[in-house]
Amino acid sequence: MKKAALTSIAIAALFSTAASFAQSSPNEWLERMSVAVSSTNYEGTVIRRQNGESEALKVAHKIVDGVVNERLASQEGNGLEIIRIGDEVHCILPDRKSVLVEPWNNQSTLFSALPQGNAPNTPQYNMSVVREDRVAGRAAVMIAVRPHDEYRYGHRIWLDKESAFPLMTSLVNLEGQVIEEVKFADITIDDNISSSALGPSINLDSFTWYRESDRFRAIEVETDWQCDDLPAGFNPISTQTELMPADEGEEETSTTHIVYSDGIASVSVFIASRVVGDNQGWTLVGTSNSFSANVDGFHVTAVGEVPNITVQRIVSSMRRPVP
Repeated sequence: MKKAALTSIAIAALFSTAASFAQSSPNEWLERMSVAVSSTNYEGTVIRRQNGESEALKVAHKIVDGVVNERLASQEGNGLEIIRIGDEVHCILPDRKSVLVEPWNNQSTLFSALPQGNAPNTPQYNMSVVREDRVAGRAAVMIAVRPHDEYRYGHRIWLDKESAFPLMTSLVNLEGQVIEEVKFADITIDDNISSSALGPSINLDSFTWYRESDRFRAIEVETDWQCDDLPAGFNPISTQTELMPADEGEEETSTTHIVYSDGIASVSVFIASRVVGDNQGWTLVGTSNSFSANVDGFHVTAVGEVPNITVQRIVSSMRRPVP
């Protein structure tokens, strides 16, 4: 009788937990996640898997006087380290004794591809709270983001039940195959992250520094380029002209950069003057598909964490209206 009573209590607790999850919508979980990604101080080990390969990263993140300080350090290969301080990142390449300094937006360097809490609840995706689980020794809630067509990937996200911080994320195709997985093997969520965990692990005195801002300028502009056959749900959200400095005696060159997004997935389109030897066709870079073609005398490239069919369709339907 005592055993039966304990079983009844366990079942009741299970249904009570399920009911509490049902009270929070997927968008509410994602809203909490967006806040947690930017505000949580943490330190841990991340295992990232993509294209059949795995790598381990040491990660530390802390808000210092309102500014994001973050460090990602590869535990294998060339020992790449990425240090972020606010809107600037330092990519440290020990094997080349060099540091590339680049401007950065407000996205996390580790979770930049995650759906946001303000993602529109469009017919292109279905979001649901699936189940409770455990990741890195912590209670987690699994959220599924499922696309309704072949033009975008899905997401599986395991959020810390207490803080809504993402402990594990998977990017999946329509067949449910995992394209990329980011999982914490261990994590400490704590305000007392030491400053030494946020700085470079090696002395950089003898390194050569390169600044991305020295290579090009980006200007917000309007453009007459448009896509005649965008996949449903995608809309242009920004357009820039990137001006590249020229060598002595040559003219400054420019590239038009258009970003299309459906609120979760995004595709960048680069339009440049056509030159001999421009690459054409499909390529895979990490988990991003890229497709290039010559259109109306220009070289057009689309790239994004979306299926190949998406970037190919966008490039093939880019047009510049005739005056």
